[in-house]
Amino acid sequence: MTSLGNETDRVRIMRVADALFNERGVHAVGMDTIRDISGVPLKRIYAIFASKDELMHEVLRQRSIDARAAIIRYVDSHASTPVDSILAVFDYLYNSFSQPEFRGCFFINTFGEMGSVSDRIADIIRVHKGAVTDYFSELVAAAGLPADVADQLSILMNGALATAGIFATPETAHQAQAIARLLIDASGGPDAGR
Repeated sequence: MTSLGNETDRVRIMRVADALFNERGVHAVGMDTIRDISGVPLKRIYAIFASKDELMHEVLRQRSIDARAAIIRYVDSHASTPVDSILAVFDYLYNSFSQPEFRGCFFINTFGEMGSVSDRIADIIRVHKGAVTDYFSELVAAAGLPADVADQLSILMNGALATAGIFATPETAHQAQAIARLLIDASGGPDAGR
């Protein structure tokens, strides 16, 4: 197994594939390009990942784990009330949208490319989006808001992700946050109107 520093071939391949798929899209990146940039021989890549679909699945799975953990860490360190926790998700998005590598939602973009041709890819994207909605459900319950607010916040978040990718502006997150605040107030939670 070759490695650069402490990075295994598997980790290096996934890191390079993640960056390339995000930057160029899935269809535009071939395994030869991943080989060239990662420095891992093609035979070794296929020994670790049987196909590009398998690699894409693992990249999505890992990105989902990392993204959800990052949101939770951010919210836990920036919010003091349940309503603040909901609103902090949109502050997290603002920070994400401000990163130079942001190209829109990786999951939405990949679903647009692969969702109709790979049930496996579509399924993992749906699982990710469902897990984010479940997180909103926890926050909504803690805030004493009606359960359907979680679905509405999830739709708002996905709209912000898509819009920020199209217009390349982080301000979309603050606009979505303002709408979330209106939604919270209209739902009559314990902190409504504060």
